[in-house]
Amino acid sequence: MAGIKPQGKVKMKWSPGFAYALGLLASDGSLSKDGRHIDLTSKNRDQLETFLSCLHLNNVIGVKASGKNKISYRVQFGDVLFYNFLLSTGFMPAKSKILGELKIPKRYFFDFLRGSFDGDGTFYSYHDPRWKSSFMFYTVFVTASPTHLKWLRESISYRLGIRGHITHDKRRTTYQLKYAKSESIKLLEKLYESKSAPHLKRKYLKVQKALRIVGASI
Repeated sequence: MAGIKPQGKVKMKWSPGFAYALGLLASDGSLSKDGRHIDLTSKNRDQLETFLSCLHLNNVIGVKASGKNKISYRVQFGDVLFYNFLLSTGFMPAKSKILGELKIPKRYFFDFLRGSFDGDGTFYSYHDPRWKSSFMFYTVFVTASPTHLKWLRESISYRLGIRGHITHDKRRTTYQLKYAKSESIKLLEKLYESKSAPHLKRKYLKVQKALRIVGASI
């Protein structure tokens, strides 16, 4: 494929899995300043296993301890060609607060978005006490970069016609793009359109359970 040379450790060919892996990197990954190493850290070991599978890698998954009884998992590998490809796509070292638009093929945007959702996104539901039998849920994307979040919002709006709303914490260290129930249904149907595409099972089951309550499905 033009612009991607299948060399190095990573098989660089656009596919649902490849785009999903880039979504994980956009949320939880980092590029070393040495111009070579890529790192992905997660609390979910199965997420890293899926990440390695998507990139056709067999690296060992390491364990990181932080704080009292807090365990996370880590994958780190060196691949200059893949690193340079990520740079050409819009990634950068120390990206958390300055990441912007990424060059993702239109065909694979929602695979990328599902990876971003599985990385730093969240889904929560609750019964609204103001109205009886009122069940609400939100699909949320989280990032430290307002520019990246605005790009996500515009990209989703262009494809699905939904806008969501953006909030931030008091210190503006993190930003959230939230979609309420009706917009969430449209978005989730697209995120999980292909049942065989990679996803975080735990989050998928949580979404399924909430949608069943309102008579929807994915």
